[in-house]
Amino acid sequence: MRTLIMLLIAGALAPAGAIANPCTGHGVEVQVLGSGGPELEDKRASSSYLVWQDGRPRILIDSGGGSALRFGQAGAHVAQLDAILFTHLHVDHSADFPALMKSSYFEERSRPLPVYGPGGNEVFPATTEFVADLFDRKRGMYRYLGDFLAGNEGGYALQAHDLNLEGREIRAVFSEQHLAATATRVVHGDVPALAWRISVGRRTIAFSGDTNGDNGNLERLAKGADIFVAHNAVPEGETGAARRLHMPPSVIGRIAKEAGVGRIILSHRMLRTLGREAETQAAIAKAYSGPVTFADDLDCFR
Repeated sequence: MRTLIMLLIAGALAPAGAIANPCTGHGVEVQVLGSGGPELEDKRASSSYLVWQDGRPRILIDSGGGSALRFGQAGAHVAQLDAILFTHLHVDHSADFPALMKSSYFEERSRPLPVYGPGGNEVFPATTEFVADLFDRKRGMYRYLGDFLAGNEGGYALQAHDLNLEGREIRAVFSEQHLAATATRVVHGDVPALAWRISVGRRTIAFSGDTNGDNGNLERLAKGADIFVAHNAVPEGETGAARRLHMPPSVIGRIAKEAGVGRIILSHRMLRTLGREAETQAAIAKAYSGPVTFADDLDCFR
């Protein structure tokens, strides 16, 4: 009986499902913290990714709902990060950002932490406004963390930056020794949105974020990437608003072929695409002949 109870407890504490592709701690790896979309029924965390180098988390891309728990399960700490990048500020890409900042209160970090994301419009705040609305010492929702995230009280400076890019611009956002990030605008309805390319040493990972793939920037940004993390949010044949926001599998395949990427990792797997993996893979294969993997939470890819 005692053994049965211990097994039940262990199962309750473990993440749902076995991790098909655990991180190795060697070389450059991209870990999918959140492989789902905004729905809660399929029990996936929403969009979030970590880029690791030799067992150290370097870059966090997005922090959707549930991903802060996955961040902890992955063994990462905010104190280790070089930067946080946002593709856009929909809830399923940003909701757990405050939880990560609170967690960092209990870590040792003194160097600034840069946060990069899109500029705003009449509907969405700019990234600087988003961060200030959360943590400004006088008006922020979580103003009690404001001094800590301004570098006082033993904290560190959280430094937000807006990327207001021109239509076809691909901008090198930062470049340090063996680490660089590049961004471009993508089309996600009326939402200010970015795609990202991360280079670590000689390895590159491109992140589509949410986009319908229409403006021609994504294939340029992803050119020659080792891994292309693309969002599988709509099935082939989708119409209406969902299609205006997201790219179907055939577009993912076309972009991957034109960019000449090494492999595709499909994430942001919404309920309308789950169970349609064979159909999705067949649509991609009409243009792209490389490997395609459907991601689950905490999967890691070298």
